[in-house]
Amino acid sequence: MYPCAPEDVRRVACVGAGVIGGGWAAHFLARGYDVTAWDPAPDAAVRLRRLIAAAWPALEQLGLADGASQDRLTVTATLEEAVADAQFIQESAPEKLGLKRDLLARLDAAAPAGTVIASSTSGYPMTDMQTEAADPGRLVVGHPFNPPYLIPLVEVVGGERTDPAAVEWASRFYEVAGKSVITMEREVPGFIANRLQEALWREALHMVANGEATVAEIDASITEGPGLRWAVMGPMLTFALAGGEGGMAHMLDHFGPSLKSPWTRLEAPELDRALYDAVVAGCDEAADGRSIADLVATRDRGVIDVLRATGRLPRTAEEATR
Repeated sequence: MYPCAPEDVRRVACVGAGVIGGGWAAHFLARGYDVTAWDPAPDAAVRLRRLIAAAWPALEQLGLADGASQDRLTVTATLEEAVADAQFIQESAPEKLGLKRDLLARLDAAAPAGTVIASSTSGYPMTDMQTEAADPGRLVVGHPFNPPYLIPLVEVVGGERTDPAAVEWASRFYEVAGKSVITMEREVPGFIANRLQEALWREALHMVANGEATVAEIDASITEGPGLRWAVMGPMLTFALAGGEGGMAHMLDHFGPSLKSPWTRLEAPELDRALYDAVVAGCDEAADGRSIADLVATRDRGVIDVLRATGRLPRTAEEATR
């Protein structure tokens, strides 16, 4: 059914070349794949190559696969050219349901028979996106985290009309391509990590809107607090440790009643002009004159340091190739 086994993939197509699609292209190039890319923007090729060049120093620190090169990128003039010989396709178009439906149907019509097509959607269930495809069985969600070339996690799940074998194939391919994979048993809007991120994000916006905390204070409360623990273990095991020798059972007995306390407001606040301006101004102040490129480089260095410190990466690039 599939053109090849996940371990034998050599050519990947990236359709959509913005921050996410470009990040995927950088990741696949660094893993030694040939990558074809297409994006309808007139300056897509220039922007994509600039994004990959900016990501490459971090990828070199992570350790490049044998044969990895930015020269293995081909930007095509049409979608059809991009996917003509693809053995795997990663779609990363803007988050608009109608656009996703149309694009996935076009990819399905143009791609070689059996080639798995994955969507980077950050929230739409595949069931809602595969409605116009002639062969919906090969369409899966492969949800990454920004930047895809650096953050290991990808969440994989199919829709109601997806062949379970396609989900299995995609999960294995991502593993071979160096990702940390969660294969979900069922669809849920936003998947797993984005639902957790969204809860924190909504509360942060409420606090800014109500003048309860500044953008800088909110960021510091995570990077200097629970974020340090979350880099080692997730919120569930972290809370289990709060129960001491009694573990999660003692934690729930002791702190369970506080779940009813008014500590969070999970309904989204109204994103009015005042809140919009406050968040933008707060981020500008927190950046303290650093450009987006400067901040990206700082983030990438920090994530690499965390991954190495927690044993998820070799200490040096040389160790990665031994």
